Amino acid sequence: MGEQVIRRNKVVHFTYTILDRDGSLLEQYDLPVGYVHGAGGQLLEAIEHALEGHRRGDQVRISIAPEQGFGSHREELTFTDDLENVPPQFRRVGAEVPFENDRGETRIFRVSRIEDGKLTVDGNHPLAGKILTYVVSVVGVRDATRGEITSGVPAEAGPEGLH
Repeated sequence: MGEQVIRRNKVVHFTYTILDRDGSLLEQYDLPVGYVHGAGGQLLEAIEHALEGHRRGDQVRISIAPEQGFGSHREELTFTDDLENVPPQFRRVGAEVPFENDRGETRIFRVSRIEDGKLTVDGNHPLAGKILTYVVSVVGVRDATRGEITSGVPAEAGPEGLH
């Protein structure tokens, strides 16, 4: 049958790392992640496009600008308040604070800074506004089933049995 090439209606499994502009490691995922190529899933479009035509064993480096990834950093999603106005359970950097707007929509804000008696929360994605490099290692490619094509989700969690 030969090596399968990544194209529409293939299940692809990969591992990845994300590096910042300076090459520092931001995130590493060593457990294979799967998606159905061309099904419009949650994979960033630029990454899916870059993987087209590759095979198991290939490693692909993809530079992602903010507008292709997590968007620009929006200052209107950053708020600072006196530390004493914030409940104790949220008084640490990294704490997640859910806020609900008047339409009932919830957004998670993260405590990004505490200094001089002030606490700052940020509703932007932690990677917003950053130029990122994804290093993607393809660990498996196979034909998707009809159900996987319809749902856009691989049936199994990893590439078990893929050679």
